[in-house]
Amino acid sequence: MSASWLISSPCSKLNHHLRRRNHRLILSPAFLFSGTGKQMVTTSSSASSSSNRGAFTTLKERVTFEKEIKKSKFIAIAGHITDEGSAQSFLSEVRDPRATHNCWAYKVGEQYRTNDDGEPSGTAGKPIHSAIASSGLDRIMVVVIRHFGGIKLGTGGLVRAYGGVAAECLRNAPTCLVKSKVPMGLEVPFELLGVLYHQFSFLFRFIL
Repeated sequence: MSASWLISSPCSKLNHHLRRRNHRLILSPAFLFSGTGKQMVTTSSSASSSSNRGAFTTLKERVTFEKEIKKSKFIAIAGHITDEGSAQSFLSEVRDPRATHNCWAYKVGEQYRTNDDGEPSGTAGKPIHSAIASSGLDRIMVVVIRHFGGIKLGTGGLVRAYGGVAAECLRNAPTCLVKSKVPMGLEVPFELLGVLYHQFSFLFRFIL
């Protein structure tokens, strides 16, 4: 058996310029203002010890894992998605029309879908989804491409192959914690509004 990993495509930075202090979310003064005099920042939030409510961990980068099992080549490709539409786009990008099977599963919150793509029912999509569920990651999709090598694996062998390759793909994949949005209010002197707008426009280039 042979195996190899490939990691590519960095994801967006999230919540990079926010930090928590004394149970209140504040914007870093160094981020908001540079070398100015008066600084007034006030915030309001219902978040306290439950600030991570709604947070989830997802893939930071697209990851690929390859493994040969009884002459069949299995290629697992995993990446971050946001909804069913982005899942279909991801599938269109990574599926290999020359392969024997392109099996997949994705999970977005409590919603998930699986597809065996011609393999016996329940032997591909479900094991891939089980690997996703066991990883603790959310809003991700895993596509496992199989190039048939001439040796049949049987139903049990297929379950182990698809589930195992998907699990290995996710095991050491880079991840990031995405926190839920928190309502925030700001008070600034009128003469600093231009600086504030400029800094926010810089921030939004990273998080949108």
